[in-house]
Parts: sequence; C-alpha cells; structure tokens
Amino acid sequence: MTDTARLLQQHSFVELGARQRAKALLDEGSFRELIDPFDRIMSPWLIKQGIVAQADDGVIVAKGTVGGLPVVIAAIEGAFQGGSMGEVGGAKMAGALELAAEDNRNGIPTAAILLLETGGVRLQEANLGLAAIAEIHAAIVDLRQYQPVIGVVAGSVGCFGGMSIAAGLCSYLLVTQEARLGLNGPQVIEQEAGIEEYDSRDRPFIWSLTGGEQRYASHLVDGFAADDVQAIREQVTGWISLGVPAQERSSQYETFLHRLARLDTASQIDPQTVRDLYTEPQSKGVKP
Repeated sequence: MTDTARLLQQHSFVELGARQRAKALLDEGSFRELIDPFDRIMSPWLIKQGIVAQADDGVIVAKGTVGGLPVVIAAIEGAFQGGSMGEVGGAKMAGALELAAEDNRNGIPTAAILLLETGGVRLQEANLGLAAIAEIHAAIVDLRQYQPVIGVVAGSVGCFGGMSIAAGLCSYLLVTQEARLGLNGPQVIEQEAGIEEYDSRDRPFIWSLTGGEQRYASHLVDGFAADDVQAIREQVTGWISLGVPAQERSSQYETFLHRLARLDTASQIDPQTVRDLYTEPQSKGVKP
C-alpha cells in the first residue's frame, strides 16, 4: 500500500470533538454517557462573569467497554475555554475515577481512559479548579492500584498545567505528532522568562521541545501513534489487556532527579540535550 493510500484510509482522531473521541475508542454500541448535557449541570461561575457556560462543562464522562473489558472514559473538550478545568468538569472526572476504584474494590475490574486536551486550571474558577485537579490526581493514584489509567494527548490544545501532572500520574501515556505536553504553556514561559528564552510564536521550536515526538524520544511517555483512530484504539486496547505496569512513572522520581541534576542550566537547553540524558550520559551540555 502506498503512503497516499494509507493516509486516505486513516480517520483523524485530532479532528474529532471530545464526545466523538470517546465513542471512537469504546466498543461499538457500548458508549453510555454519565451526566450528559440534558442534565444541565454546568459551571455556576462563568455566567456570573458574563461567559457563556456549556451544558457539560467541557468534560464528557462515559462508561463502556474496550475489547470487551469495562472502562470509564473522560474526555476534555479543548474547544471550550481551552479545555480548562473548573469545579464541575473536574468533579465529573474525579468522581468517575473514584467510582471506578470503588468498582474494583467490589470485584468489578474497571480501567480508565483520560483524553487530555487541556490548558490546565480554569482561571475564572481559580481555587475551585485547582482543588478539582488535586482530587483528580488523588483518584488516579487510587485507581491505578487495580487497573490501568491510560492518558491520551492528541492535539491541538495539548496538555499543560496541573493536568500535565495528571498525565504524568497515568499508568500509560500516549501522544501523537500533533500533541504537546508540559507543565507551563509557551505564552506563560515567554511572559516569565522573556522571548529570548522561549518564543511562543515559534511553532517548530515549541514542538521540538514539548511536542509528542520529542516527549516519546525522551521516554516521558509510553507510546507514539499516528493521528488515526484505529492506531490509537489498538494501543489503548493493548495497554488495558496488559494491565497495571510493573512500576509507575511517578515512582521513578530518583531517576528523574538524577537526570535533572546532570543538566547544565547555565547554557541553552536544546532538544538533543534532553534526548541525550536518556542515551548518552556524557553528551555535550550534560554534566557527568
């Protein structure tokens, strides 16, 4: 099959909305949304600030199966408020994870899939959003004792802020070429460190440091997939079948601290230097 024919057969995952992404990953006919838009549970804070709220607060939660195995899936809608997490959306995701952990304790093995398309906390809800994200973190750590919590960062918003920590807590993390993953977004870094340090308009530079391909090459994520529904679904299905990893990424803090200590922060850090931390300990820019 030619490259052109292969591309024509692909079904873009990035171009789908959050609800369509969730349906695409679940077994056909198994999607059952919890607290759907008809329940009208939305942020009470946005309206007070003159901002149009969304009936699902930008977070879709559903139960279903993947490969016949029960899962709960939470998908963030990046097109609504930049995928920001507020009180309601955060509570929906945290609650779904907590109920999945309770299912496991009651003998019902339930894994979780998080579709992370988010800039982090919703500034209009500040402390409430931060509290919700903290609850999500705690729920991920609880659930991953029993079944995998799988994160997918596809694009085009990426995954930043407190939700990038949630991504790091996942049992497995999958990215695409279009994905970005980082604690701070480009504009925040530029604002704090200056344009000489980080030009938020330089897209090739940004993707070279925080893009999906770089994160995978740096071993900060577990999988790298094409922007194709079938490819992403196959990877997610494989991880659910595989079960809980032997060692969670967040428990490897000594390894990460050691790598950070070897960075020469006096010089400009480039993408290759980051990769060298994992492959060539004596590379240029890395302390012995």
